[in-house]
Amino acid sequence: MPKTKFQEVIFTILMVFVMVYAMICYNIALNMDGMSSTVFLSAFHELVIMAPVAFVLDFFFVGHIAKRTAFRIVNPEKENPFHLVLVISAVSVAWMCPLMSLAATILFKDAGSEFVAVWLQTVALNFPAAFFWQIFYAGPFVRFLFRQIFREKAKAPEVSNSLS
Repeated sequence: MPKTKFQEVIFTILMVFVMVYAMICYNIALNMDGMSSTVFLSAFHELVIMAPVAFVLDFFFVGHIAKRTAFRIVNPEKENPFHLVLVISAVSVAWMCPLMSLAATILFKDAGSEFVAVWLQTVALNFPAAFFWQIFYAGPFVRFLFRQIFREKAKAPEVSNSLS
């Protein structure tokens, strides 16, 4: 997990890219009635709009809420610390999915007078995919990448200076 603000920025950028790109692909595939190779290229057009929105929401608001909530639910000193990671991930999805669905409804859907209904449908379609993508794929993948980028230096064994 990130230990500095710089690491937090990098972690958030990685997570935003992996989550937002996948969810955009998912939504385009839903709109096209199936997956095709054009989905992957089309997603980049929306990514340049949705990724900054997701970064701002996650870095400045949702990330803090998720961590605070998780520490109320899980005591990492008494429980497996991975439980904390799972709760942070779940709470993040619980906040980000409705917020990002709202942004997508405003920016990409012509909802008109059915705005609330279209937004709620978008949330309902996106939440299961976002939750399972985050818990089983994006979260583990991004944490793996993050560990590769920010490898902790192994401490050298202490050498005694005594001549005994």
